[in-house]
Amino acid sequence: MGILKSIFSLRLAFSSVERSGEDVDIILARLKSVKAFEKFHPALLQQICLCGFYECLEKGITLYRQGDIGTNWYTVLSGSLDVKVSETANHQDAVTICTLGIGTAFGESILDNTPRHATIVTREFSELLRIEQKDFRSLWENYRRCMAGLLVPPYGVMESGPNTDSKKQSFIIKQFYKWFMSVSQVPSEKILRASKVLRNTILSRAPHIIRDRKYHLKTYRQCCMGTELVDWLMQHTSCVHSRVQAVGMWQVLLEEGVLNHVDQELSFQDKYLFYRFLEDESEDAPLPTEEEKKESDEELQDTLLLLSQIGPDAHLRMILSKQPGQRTVDDLEIIYEELMHIKALSHLSTTVKRELAGVLIFESHAKAGTVLFNQGEEGTSWYIILKGSVNVVIYGKGVVCTLHEGDDFGKLALVNDAPRAAVDKEDFNRVLRDVEANTVRLKEHEEDVLVLEKTNNRGSTSSPLKYTVMSGTPEKILEHLLETTKLDSQFTESDPALDDFLLMHCVFVPNSQLCPLLMPSQGSEQERMDYSLNNKRRVIHLVLQWAAINTDHLQEEDSSFHFLQEFYETVCEDSRLIPALKDQLPELEKIINPSPSFQHKVLLRQFSTGNDRLQKKQPIKSTDEILFKVYCSDHTYSTIRVPVSASVREVIAAVTDKLGSGDDLLLIHLNSAGDKELLKPSDVSIFSSLSINGRLFVCPRDQIDSLTPLPEQEGPSAGSMSTFELMSSKDLAHQMTLYDWELFDCVHEHELIYHTFGRQHFKKTTANLDLFLRRFNEVQLWVVTEVCLCPTLSKRVQLLKKFIKIAAHCKEFKNLNSFFAIIMGLGNPAVCRLSQTWEKLPSKFKKFYGEFENLMDPSRNHRAYRLTVAKLEPPIIPFMPLLIKDMTFTHEGNKTFTDRLVNFEKMRMIANTVRIMRYCRSQPFNQEAPQATGKSHQDVRSYVRHISVIDNQRTLSQLSHRLEPRRT
Repeated sequence: MGILKSIFSLRLAFSSVERSGEDVDIILARLKSVKAFEKFHPALLQQICLCGFYECLEKGITLYRQGDIGTNWYTVLSGSLDVKVSETANHQDAVTICTLGIGTAFGESILDNTPRHATIVTREFSELLRIEQKDFRSLWENYRRCMAGLLVPPYGVMESGPNTDSKKQSFIIKQFYKWFMSVSQVPSEKILRASKVLRNTILSRAPHIIRDRKYHLKTYRQCCMGTELVDWLMQHTSCVHSRVQAVGMWQVLLEEGVLNHVDQELSFQDKYLFYRFLEDESEDAPLPTEEEKKESDEELQDTLLLLSQIGPDAHLRMILSKQPGQRTVDDLEIIYEELMHIKALSHLSTTVKRELAGVLIFESHAKAGTVLFNQGEEGTSWYIILKGSVNVVIYGKGVVCTLHEGDDFGKLALVNDAPRAAVDKEDFNRVLRDVEANTVRLKEHEEDVLVLEKTNNRGSTSSPLKYTVMSGTPEKILEHLLETTKLDSQFTESDPALDDFLLMHCVFVPNSQLCPLLMPSQGSEQERMDYSLNNKRRVIHLVLQWAAINTDHLQEEDSSFHFLQEFYETVCEDSRLIPALKDQLPELEKIINPSPSFQHKVLLRQFSTGNDRLQKKQPIKSTDEILFKVYCSDHTYSTIRVPVSASVREVIAAVTDKLGSGDDLLLIHLNSAGDKELLKPSDVSIFSSLSINGRLFVCPRDQIDSLTPLPEQEGPSAGSMSTFELMSSKDLAHQMTLYDWELFDCVHEHELIYHTFGRQHFKKTTANLDLFLRRFNEVQLWVVTEVCLCPTLSKRVQLLKKFIKIAAHCKEFKNLNSFFAIIMGLGNPAVCRLSQTWEKLPSKFKKFYGEFENLMDPSRNHRAYRLTVAKLEPPIIPFMPLLIKDMTFTHEGNKTFTDRLVNFEKMRMIANTVRIMRYCRSQPFNQEAPQATGKSHQDVRSYVRHISVIDNQRTLSQLSHRLEPRRT
């Protein structure tokens, strides 16, 4: 290799007239391996071979300085070079902002003799290909289109006329950003193709968009207007939900240099600004042929889908690249939304996050191995990783840990391909100082009892300031919320803060403690008359809202129900003195009259089989009872009758009583794979949280190892395709959605809170939520089971098509829970490894499946899914595991109590997630059943409610390998 290199460098050392055909061939062979030249036309490479020169430089050599007038253009053949920029004339102030590696090209300012935008210094021994200015200009004139992907035209000269220093500096920053984007990456093949498809389609369908335009007596050739491009996108795809999203999609093309602003602006804007496609930079750009138009039409939706997925990231980078003072209110809102899902910031208040949105700065380091801080140096910035990873290295110990997306650091880091957002130390300290300055603290006995945050109330002219509860004692928080409740005669608008309190109070003040706080205070008759009317109306409003949120849960608790009765009697008595309170009595009377349906019921079997599934689901209450089989080690069983929310301790007591055993028994959850889980005595609501084919066993400790699964736990031995292949895919999806909606509609809002904070702390059931989550797993395993039990290749292909169709209809019905379950089932290792089956799947279905997979992309906190849901109207069946993940993320990242005060900011964030579920159910599900084809609706209904699955991944994997053995 060393001999070949020396021969190559020797040939490049010759002047162009001295190079023979053999010399050119040797140079050409080497250049073809350089990434920057891999797409160049052979004729252009031949010319570069004739006019290029070889240079080798030792480490630390300055190639040229910022502000110099250039004379050469360069490409890195080996080694690397640092790019340094200084905001002053002193080169010692320069900071390294990126590193150029093999295949990058730089120095295009020689086209118009503009000063160099940066200082370039070799980082190590480096080999460069150098082309002199006159030769490079000649190449550019002759091969402009071919080289355009490497450069970012136009290279416009700085506008003439008087400019302030700040304008010059701004121009240099913009020029450098453009230059950096050009040298750091050649446009990807996908984005180049996307640009071509969009241009061809616009020229085919709306040719008036790309035309010569005049502005201030100047003609801009073959340009598009920003607003027209956004309008066009909005009209041509359903995956664009807003103009902001469309801006992000065009920003992708702008970043990669395939779309350019005529005056080299850094960001795409939805304004009367001109942009030009890369192909139109050439004066003789050809129009697309009929064949190219047809191809572009076919690829358009795929192209728009691709851009819609990567557009939000580009838009965020664009916003973070702006100077903080130039960010709009909408920009700050977009950054704030991003910060809401960053783990490192989860403990910060909403106000701090909003302030941080104004000072974050974007950084990108494309080269792995870039050192950001050295051990021992004082940190001046705080960093959050948006994408990539960071190795933390300690001298003498090496890499001690790796930080990933969402983590933060501020002292030392070794960066691996990690774009980051950075906050200057002074900015961060200022944000914290400003927040503290706007904090109001109410003290009693020298201790904080209520902490409020003062913010501008933009929505109100009468009250310019708003005080938001940050933390406090339960009593003071309640007192503050009552005092600030607006006395609208109808209470038409619910106060979000009051709703937060009523949703979340079970975490920090249970009903048994809340009820006494709501009883009217006693005093003299005159005092009561002076104070009562307004305050009592507020309390009554709060009680009505509290009862509406808790529904039947209040009637399950004797203390709460007795409180409601006593409260009603008190209001009746007060209404004699204050007649205005009589209006509230009918509503209170409705609450204290128990619902006729409120009675104990016995739930049979295991929430998984039986005719009960064919009946419309009714919410399961903590006081409901269940008949349940608990097995012994010899597979005999006892049927016990206990409350649904019974603890493990109570279940063991019931079994012991049945068996008449004096042994110390343990309760075990045994799944179909034979895995055993010893349940804790304090665990509650265990019946609904078992695995799909899981069973409960009871035995002494010395018999645990001898427990074996029941034969019935293995699941089916044959698939049911012969049954459901006769059913319409749309009808299957509809019946699945009806059943999922019944399960979803039974989930009480508080069950999400119990699940997040630990149901054992509340001694309440989460059975409805458990069954809904269980349904997700059941549908997912149904897909895998049916595919793995189908022995015929052609039938398996039909199965894949069937499931993709069902998923599409579930999405159409806004049943995102089953939609995700089916797609995840198809992505199970036992299914996705069946290459012979997937190869025979028609390309149309592969395309649909690819689009569905993209919706499941977990990157940037499931951004693709969230964007899709944002445009849907209720009723919606959401992807419940993601809601659970969001609540868990908030819970684990924030303390429930800070300095013995309730962290109400945490309560507010969790309540916001719970309200997503409320929004999804704000409209009833009234979708009409599709016309029955093949099987009747009743047959389909029965089938989807009695799915039988194999839930042992090991068994599924073995079945898969029997169908298609591993290729050697």
